[in-house]
Amino acid sequence: MKSLRYIARLTLAFLQRFKTIIIAGILGGVAIFFLSNLLISAFGHIGSRKIGIVGRYTVDKLPIEILNMIGNGLTQIDEKGDVSPNLASSWETPDKGITWIFHLKEGVLWQDEKEVKSADINYQFSDLQTEKPDAQTLVYKLSDPYSAFPAVVARPIFKKGLLGTGDWLVKKVALSSANFVQQLTLERGKGEKIIYKFYPSEERAKLAFKLGEVGELKGLIDAKPFDSWKKVKIEKQPDKGKFVAIFFNTENDSVSDKVFRQALAYAIDKDSLEQTRAISPISENSWAYNPQVKPYNYDAKKAREQIEGEFEVTLTTSPILLSVAEKIAKNWQDAGVKTNIQAFSTLPDDYQALLVIFDIPEDPDQYSIWHSTQTATNITKYSNPRIDKLLEDGRTEVNLEERRKIYLDFQRFLVEDSPAIFLYYPTIYTIKR
Repeated sequence: MKSLRYIARLTLAFLQRFKTIIIAGILGGVAIFFLSNLLISAFGHIGSRKIGIVGRYTVDKLPIEILNMIGNGLTQIDEKGDVSPNLASSWETPDKGITWIFHLKEGVLWQDEKEVKSADINYQFSDLQTEKPDAQTLVYKLSDPYSAFPAVVARPIFKKGLLGTGDWLVKKVALSSANFVQQLTLERGKGEKIIYKFYPSEERAKLAFKLGEVGELKGLIDAKPFDSWKKVKIEKQPDKGKFVAIFFNTENDSVSDKVFRQALAYAIDKDSLEQTRAISPISENSWAYNPQVKPYNYDAKKAREQIEGEFEVTLTTSPILLSVAEKIAKNWQDAGVKTNIQAFSTLPDDYQALLVIFDIPEDPDQYSIWHSTQTATNITKYSNPRIDKLLEDGRTEVNLEERRKIYLDFQRFLVEDSPAIFLYYPTIYTIKR
């Protein structure tokens, strides 16, 4: 008993003498524990990155940037829209765009080290006939000529489990209850890892960055509040694979008149938007781009001259573009057009003017967007026999220079008609710690 009491007194004396050091040590340990967790969460182990992406994606519809890391298509498309060989070494069409024959490169391996054969190529086409006469040849027979078909087969292909032919291997996929991808882990070589985390909105992605869930955010439309942070790196560039435009419902009486739509185009001070101008539905990077279309430079006087009487327009947009919509609304009101702004979370079926960010097809074929027969995807409900004919000719002409001439005319006449006002290529931001 005496020895126990002695030990107790000794322990108590020790605690009293060194209590400051002990408390500081405990607090320091707790701080180190939480700080290390934060750093590991943000950066992972050496050689790994955690990247936040905005958007809801299923496994078969991941961002093309990621798909191209994992796999390859028969062809590939550069930023100008030019198509070149990838898994296929060459191709030809013996009947002007109805039959397409692709010849596979020899010695290309899947990530399971088996050679790529024609039997492995599994594009899920429902409206054409596929033949595989030998291990290196694929034959696609279409019902109608389609000159853009080589661009269609640029989409990467995979075996089961996203097993591809690219440098990066899929190690893990985490799905939500609705089968959207929440997290995707890729590895390359020894120890190099990228973990993509997907968020439904920019606000949620930014919160994840603040909390240390990711060390990098890609594809943001708005850099705030990080533009005022000292210890982050911000990269920005115009995304010329997208444009911001106002689409008009041409069947709506308020905006059905071409001259009125042109006046609304002249009324917008594009320079005040502080972005890279877009003047056409085809990217300025494209081989088919026409720089000579009517630019509708800001001309408030001309806009007022073309607007006769009293007009009221509702401009519908997404929350991310509300600040842009407010500038446009002020321009229109200065020109004498009463303008209401309406925000949406899902694309409305009926609208007058719709301000959105639009993905530009890699091939200049925009048949589905503007042809009068495409009621499901022609959101402007635009109908013009001349445009219809140009779109039909553009997708059947296989000579590249002749196609280019067709699309130069297509842009000129479409922009003149103004079923949409093309504003700018959106600036996208990458945020890094």
